[in-house]
Amino acid sequence: MQDIIRQLEEKREAARLGGGQKRIDSQHKKGKLTARERIELLLDPHSFEEWDMFKGHRCADFGMEEQVIPSDGVVTGYGTINGRLIFVFSQDFTVFGGSLSEAHAEKICKIMDHAMKVGAPVIGLNDSGGARIQEGVASLGGYAEVFQRNVMASGVIPQISMIMGPCAGGAVYSPAMTDFIFMVKDSSYMFVTGPDVVKTVTHEEVTAEELGGAVTHTAKSGVADLAFENDVEALHYLRRLMNFLPANNKEMPPVQKTNDPASRCDMSLDTLVPDNANKPYDMKELIIKIVDDCDFFEIQPDYAKNIITGFARMDGHPIGIVANQPLVLAGCLDIKSSIKAARFVRFCDAFNIPVVTFVDVPGFMPGTAQEYGGIIKHGAKLLYAYAECTVPKVTVITRKAYGGAYDVMSSKHLRGDVNFAWPSAEIAVMGPKGAVEIIFRDEKNDPEKIAAREAEYKAKFANPFIAGHRGFIDDVIMPNETRRRICRSLAMLREKKLENPWRKHGNIPL
Repeated sequence: MQDIIRQLEEKREAARLGGGQKRIDSQHKKGKLTARERIELLLDPHSFEEWDMFKGHRCADFGMEEQVIPSDGVVTGYGTINGRLIFVFSQDFTVFGGSLSEAHAEKICKIMDHAMKVGAPVIGLNDSGGARIQEGVASLGGYAEVFQRNVMASGVIPQISMIMGPCAGGAVYSPAMTDFIFMVKDSSYMFVTGPDVVKTVTHEEVTAEELGGAVTHTAKSGVADLAFENDVEALHYLRRLMNFLPANNKEMPPVQKTNDPASRCDMSLDTLVPDNANKPYDMKELIIKIVDDCDFFEIQPDYAKNIITGFARMDGHPIGIVANQPLVLAGCLDIKSSIKAARFVRFCDAFNIPVVTFVDVPGFMPGTAQEYGGIIKHGAKLLYAYAECTVPKVTVITRKAYGGAYDVMSSKHLRGDVNFAWPSAEIAVMGPKGAVEIIFRDEKNDPEKIAAREAEYKAKFANPFIAGHRGFIDDVIMPNETRRRICRSLAMLREKKLENPWRKHGNIPL
């Protein structure tokens, strides 16, 4: 018995050391934590239960039978974040560069299967050189097994990917199918083909950071949602995100007590929108002033900045926020912003998170670049997402809501539950100047007549009352009471029941 206990301790110590102390030191010199250190920071103290610590690869080619290391480059198991159950895998770069073998994939698949059984989120801490070449097709098969589970878990349990090192080749497709991707600056990167292959095929010279670094994917490609300075900051914000999310699609998001009164008014909002309709203002100021404790967790803040997405709470209950940003492109919808918002709305709908929408949109972005890029199809993604969405939807039009963009931004016609407008709201087919030039084109050479027509158009349509008269707006509210009215609306909608017609799945315009 003593021999068995001694062997147990030796194997545990070997697993904890991974690829050895030298490789651990090398990881630290790069500013990176080890796989187990990351789990310790992510989960509540002493809550982690590790599985398959002693599992190793079964490859006997290229001398691999002499290099069997316990855990085989990935630490898997479950624990808690703020007392709530979480399954996690953390790839260990010190063991074969974190490369994925058949056994490595089996460990990941096991925790994903159990997460689905019990209805708990899965977090993947990715730090891997890719497929283990020595195993050939067995490694590729392992990736496909993981991919299949990503697809089956989509919309059932939250899946979060944290890229904390390399993630290249086929490995990128698992994070791509998860709900959110976080990255660490200067130490993580994602790409299908690396800089050397790019140079060979296209003759472009590019660094790994430029090709697939955190800044590239959070600001240019939109592949990742947030970028952080280091591992510690990234894991801290990941813990914070989990506080907004339910465990699965059958549960409601977690409620937190707040001392911020639901009836609180903010008189400064009455002067937020400038009198000059062409002058921008910061929509984030509105968001921060009306949510609980000014706490707003923004998603993709550096990508498609003309639309804002993120999580907050109202009266203690989590909500998703989508808002046009007048400071960027006047708040116009374009290809990138439509895709960004559509994906966020669909996530909220999948996980029972109400959607609050703030509208100040002059329309869709014009131009050949947008049309050639497929703005019609991409804009329809946002329309589709809102139309299909069955969670509570509250909309506030703060200023402009013109043309098809008015329809798309959670209008009453797309089953918006409660639609408010501020007195400054303008709801029309288009802006006064453009409308007058079309309606009264015969008078366009007469400045006085055109000015008079424009004033007439403004008086008739540059207000929320025509839409209110038809019931498209439920009420015109003062800006200072926005928080109170939204909180009341969400409380009223808490037991909302709405089901779409049965179907295998819709055919969203991808």
